[in-house]
Amino acid sequence: MTTTETQATFDVRNPATGEVVGTYPRTTRDEVDATVARARAAAAWWSQLSYRDRAERLGAFRGAIARNFTDLTRVVHEETGKPTGEAALEIALILDHVAWAAKHARRVLGPQRRGSSLMSFHLGATVEYRPLGVVGVIGPWNFPVMTPLGSIAFALAAGNTVVFKPSEFTPGVGVWLAERFAEAVPEHPVLQVITGEGATGDALARSAIDKLAFTGSTRTAKRVMAAAAERLTPVVAECGGKDAFVVDYDADLDAAAEAAAWTSLANAGQICVGTERLYVHSSVYDEFAEKLAGIVNGVRAGAGGQLGPLTMPSQLEVVGRHVSEALAAGGRVRAGAVGEPDGQFVQPVVLEGVPESAAAVREETFGPTVTLAKFDDVDEVLRLVNATDYGLGGTVFGKRRANEIAAGMRSGMVSVNVALGFAQVPSTPFGGVGASGFGRIHGPEGLREFAYAHSVVRKRLPAPANFTSFGRTPRQDALLERFVHLMHDRAGRG
Repeated sequence: MTTTETQATFDVRNPATGEVVGTYPRTTRDEVDATVARARAAAAWWSQLSYRDRAERLGAFRGAIARNFTDLTRVVHEETGKPTGEAALEIALILDHVAWAAKHARRVLGPQRRGSSLMSFHLGATVEYRPLGVVGVIGPWNFPVMTPLGSIAFALAAGNTVVFKPSEFTPGVGVWLAERFAEAVPEHPVLQVITGEGATGDALARSAIDKLAFTGSTRTAKRVMAAAAERLTPVVAECGGKDAFVVDYDADLDAAAEAAAWTSLANAGQICVGTERLYVHSSVYDEFAEKLAGIVNGVRAGAGGQLGPLTMPSQLEVVGRHVSEALAAGGRVRAGAVGEPDGQFVQPVVLEGVPESAAAVREETFGPTVTLAKFDDVDEVLRLVNATDYGLGGTVFGKRRANEIAAGMRSGMVSVNVALGFAQVPSTPFGGVGASGFGRIHGPEGLREFAYAHSVVRKRLPAPANFTSFGRTPRQDALLERFVHLMHDRAGRG
């Protein structure tokens, strides 16, 4: 193979076995621009379809995924290494969201009447949300189906065409999805995929798209936003998290331990909304910790185990550093095991007694680790929970004070007495604040994220005076002043 050929493609390996599972092209900047141009032409057709016609085509796409469910599960498993059961759950959950977007797009985005004020009573107003045009989507590797489709399906339902750049670790998933969509919608290239590494994503961010939906690390998001800023392209960014899980004194401890173990360790801890910090009321701390340890000690990473490998080799260093620094700072292993990784497999571990200043508490770990700490009152736990630049999700298990604690969390989403409930309900928006990003996918907010508001105001009755005219008379000015006093003088007087 020549050097040119080597540079033109890249291999994808199964992180569990090291086996090459696919070879894909590195899409060049010129090719990205040509792809966006095709999407622009296709948008003229797709945007003019009725909501019903688009919904039917999205339904055909959803049906194609369902009929080929096992095959897509295989591709996800091969590229990420995650167990097939976790891959299947990811696909099943997002199909619900695709269906919701297709069904509700007209209600959320279609023309709506808006009321007028007393001063503008003679005017009638309507607002509708129109598609932006071409949306670029840069997807992650940890949930290569659910996360990008949370943007893609909602952007398509809103009437946009999409150019999708999947992670360089999971390009096969992106190609698979685009092929199924082309089978469901063969008329025009409404959903296209480009493959490559960072340079390809940079080219998409700088291209003539109308909006970019990015999922990835906070550090990478800053670079992507800087590139998109050249064209003033708006960005919706779903970045990292350092999510906290609170167990209050009156929680169902069995349910809380089960949920905490799963949200901490599922997908080998590689979940942006996964639990990385556990805060437990001191009165139930020991009992909860024993229950959690009983579950975690039965979970193993490796072939045939419940946990897959770390997908990115570079993440091994991050996880190892966080654990070793936590132990050096006085932390202890409460459950699981600490040792050398087996290839890209890392065993789960629960750490307690870790200082709040440690990297394991402050920085995103993205591995099968979690810290465990005590609290005594609501003010204390909210101070601990919110002492982070991140603000993606959170979880509370408890009864009497659960809603109070949930309301006090500085995060985009909170689940109460359920594991990752906010990711399961299609009508609720998904996204964070602070270093976790901005903008929303899913729900009505997710549809409107990929549209712009278009308002029309019409004259429907004669006006008592024409104030928007150079022909305005002193008498009309006096009338305007009397109206202001009548309507607003009492404001603020109780």
